[in-house]
Amino acid sequence: MPRKNDTPVVDRDTVIGKVVTILRAFTVDDNQLTLAELVRRTGMHKATVHRLAGELVDVRLLDRTDGGYRLSGGLFELGMLASVERSLLEIAMPFLQDLYARTRETVHLGVLDGQEVVYVAKIGGHRQASAPSRTGGRMPLHCTGIGKALLAHTDPARRHAVLSAPLPRRTPRTIVAPGILARQLDTIREAGVAYEYEESALGIACVAAPILDVSTNAVVAAISITGPLARYRPEAHADAVRAAATGIASTLDRRRSLR
Repeated sequence: MPRKNDTPVVDRDTVIGKVVTILRAFTVDDNQLTLAELVRRTGMHKATVHRLAGELVDVRLLDRTDGGYRLSGGLFELGMLASVERSLLEIAMPFLQDLYARTRETVHLGVLDGQEVVYVAKIGGHRQASAPSRTGGRMPLHCTGIGKALLAHTDPARRHAVLSAPLPRRTPRTIVAPGILARQLDTIREAGVAYEYEESALGIACVAAPILDVSTNAVVAAISITGPLARYRPEAHADAVRAAATGIASTLDRRRSLR
């Protein structure tokens, strides 16, 4: 399938293409969408959208609401069947819970997808920072601690693609100069941890570490601890997040060897 900016481009002349277009019309801020808004966002004929949305309701990928449609729990169930993320989450969760118990700050697990990080898990309590992340959500690699930890250890082609593309500025502190970011990625690779200081959202700081395949040293995922700058110093948690990432990698390797 052709790709544009690392997002698969769907063929809307096919049924599956039309279905994917309808599902992708929803954003993180949408609790529901009216039929008229789905038609506007997809650019498809009203009758087509109405028919396919009805079929998606029948198979529990959409729910019908008083005002239109919303994404259904059936999509979440399918997502949790994804073998790599499910296995990773099962192994990582005890380590994430331990980090949260020790810090009481927001803990993340994320994986690479194109030029973005996808958050597989997020643990946080009443004191959690106002981070822009959410479970199942995406963020650019260049402006988050967890994204930079992934980017520093990814393959040269992906790193080049990110550094050669525009780097959107999310806050005044976002690094948008490719040369500066490249030097920071080299430092991250050597140190084994990445830091973020108000680069994705004002008022928060983060320390992150990559989970590397024991055999190939390829990056599998990354974990992070995020907190508000008013009370949180990420440097104090560098050893803990690095040790947790190493523990997850070792457990993944042991489970693989038992198969």
